[in-house]
Amino acid sequence: MTTYPQTPRTTALRMRERMSYERDAAHAILDEAWHCTLSFVLDGEPRALPTLHVRVGDTLYLHGSSGGRMGLQARTGLRVAACVTHLDGLVLARSQFHHSANYRSVIAHGTATLVTDEQEKLRVFTALAEKIGEGHAARTRPPSAKELAQTALLALPLDEVSVRARTGTAGDDEEDLSLPYWAGVLPLRVTAGAAEPAPGVTVPAPAYLRTDRTPWHEPVVLRGAVVTLEPLDMSHVDGLYAAAGNDEEVWRWLYKPAPRSRAEMAAVVSDALAMQARGERVPWVQRATATGEILGTTSYYAIDTVQRQLGIGHTFLGRQAWRTGVNSESKLLLLTRAFDVLGAERVEWHTHSKNHRSQAAIARLGAVREGLTRHHRMHHDGQWRDTVTFSMLAAEWPAARTRLTSRGHPVT
Repeated sequence: MTTYPQTPRTTALRMRERMSYERDAAHAILDEAWHCTLSFVLDGEPRALPTLHVRVGDTLYLHGSSGGRMGLQARTGLRVAACVTHLDGLVLARSQFHHSANYRSVIAHGTATLVTDEQEKLRVFTALAEKIGEGHAARTRPPSAKELAQTALLALPLDEVSVRARTGTAGDDEEDLSLPYWAGVLPLRVTAGAAEPAPGVTVPAPAYLRTDRTPWHEPVVLRGAVVTLEPLDMSHVDGLYAAAGNDEEVWRWLYKPAPRSRAEMAAVVSDALAMQARGERVPWVQRATATGEILGTTSYYAIDTVQRQLGIGHTFLGRQAWRTGVNSESKLLLLTRAFDVLGAERVEWHTHSKNHRSQAAIARLGAVREGLTRHHRMHHDGQWRDTVTFSMLAAEWPAARTRLTSRGHPVT
């Protein structure tokens, strides 16, 4: 185990049991964090700046502007303290005095210097891009010479470093243990939401920006002869609106009214991605395999990895794709993944009792009608919806698969 040497600045005066000088522990905390606070003295006044950082070996690189005070001062070396903290939980005790927090932090002291070598700057900016996700540097344009000149990059050698952390639960005094108050830990964590593309973006978010959780929640690409399912993304809004927006017939029995504008379709997609971020749904967009044209969307939902079951639904398909084999092949792709890849025991469908076209399509898949749930939910027209439930079990899947594949829908 390699450790950093202790110095007067890194030696704790109290609670020394929370201190560590392990190099690997410090590196792990720095690598996981995105936000760093850089402190220094300028013109006799203390300054603190939030900044991005990346560690390369035993050097911490800090991002800034070449015209800013930090960049200007660092030309001749700038004494700094850099701090990174992860707040892991709030520790609630029976007494307010013993409330605390679980955390992991690193403080690095030293002299930061301005990086002037262009090749070193390029290497560091590539490392910062790769910190976002493996392969991200190749998906973006590298900085130009002008942009490199406008950006300051400070290098801080990791020579004087300390780690401070707290774990565990509340530490109440013995005389407070009988008090009728709740005590324990409220865990806190940073989680990514659904990626939100900038205006004009037409490509889907890369896999490392998606909030996939388990194989059951992972929207992998599923390719068939007629239709390809790819992970739903905000960049699909225009295509979905062109395919099925403002069409009452498509949306008559669905969970939302027909989108009247691109903004309303964007809200439909945003809702789907928010449900995905919560682990409640896995949405795909349906594309024509031959042309790439967007045809509609479909999803897994009601995912229960313990009971090994899920639902297929939230489906809408533009009328140009009706009776073309797109819906049947989409369901074949989703059923193949559910039963053959994920090991599902049960797949179910729910549809409006008045949506006879949907019920006939589900029955043609080989699903069994289970029954009717009356006044299951409020329809978007303000009327109560009765819901018909269909299901397919793992034991029924081989026969259904044979029947579906015989219709000429090879799955790859």
